[in-house]
Amino acid sequence: METGRQRMESDMRLAEEVRQVRLQVGAEVARRVVGQEDAVEQLLVALFAEGHGLLIGVPGLAKTTLVAALAECLDLTFSRIQFTPDLMPSDVTGTEVLEEDRASGARAFRFVRGPVFANLLLADEINRTPPKTQSALLEAMQERRVTVAGQSWPLPPPFVVFATQNPIEQEGTYPLPEAQLDRFTLAVRMDYPAFDQEMAIVQATTGLTKQAIRKVLSPARILEIQELVRGVPAPDFVIREAVELVRATRPNDPASSPDIRKFVAWGAGPRAAQHLVLASKALTLLRGEATVPVDFVRQMAEPVLAHRVVVNFHAEAERVTAVALVRRLVEERG
Repeated sequence: METGRQRMESDMRLAEEVRQVRLQVGAEVARRVVGQEDAVEQLLVALFAEGHGLLIGVPGLAKTTLVAALAECLDLTFSRIQFTPDLMPSDVTGTEVLEEDRASGARAFRFVRGPVFANLLLADEINRTPPKTQSALLEAMQERRVTVAGQSWPLPPPFVVFATQNPIEQEGTYPLPEAQLDRFTLAVRMDYPAFDQEMAIVQATTGLTKQAIRKVLSPARILEIQELVRGVPAPDFVIREAVELVRATRPNDPASSPDIRKFVAWGAGPRAAQHLVLASKALTLLRGEATVPVDFVRQMAEPVLAHRVVVNFHAEAERVTAVALVRRLVEERG
């Protein structure tokens, strides 16, 4: 039986391994995707914090390629669903089919599992399907299981959903409900690459060779890292900073700024504070720190909070975004 000292030494070795994983995964994913180092780190934060990630960016930024490369690097079973207006909930979760035994003639229902039964599910263009189908992921994301015909089926651990969304094309899309957005630990915003990076992308993708990706982690090891993340020390003043940041996004809170009261309809809920602390702990582990610094909470505030802040018509009229409001909020506290 493992003693306390042995457990501590094991955790220290794993923590050092996680710091190396950040570098190794970045190097392996770079074989397929040039640049986007921040996006890779934030997706690892979501995974190790037992959360989910929403990738927001215009077409052609390799969002799908990035997620597929990450799944390959981490040795995770991978499913991709292209969300479309005619997609049904059963196309995500699975369905029961009626089968007949040829020998006896007896009939019985058998559950056929859908693509959600994977370690990593890529929900591509998630806002192209109606809310009824979007909501098919709610139970899977929160409870790590799906319920079909009154029976629950557990999803394989670890389980993570990475969804993509195009921020500029609105025709034929369905905005994600706030309850759905709140299930995403963070939103990763991907931007156009720099000139040198774009040159490298074109050179790498128009040739004959395709770089192989080496596997860096196993699913079992990822589960150990997720448990270790929760054990990362977070002082009370760090947790207080996270809670105060979340509360400061609410227009009816006494501590909110004039900008928040003017431009925000709804602020982030309590789940945001939980995700902000867990994301900060995961970032702490990835960067090799011993305890969570306040700066890491502030660094994670934008990806964790911005997609949870609902702006009002004043903000839309003056073109003030939730991202800008959260950035301003962090700057004021920094």
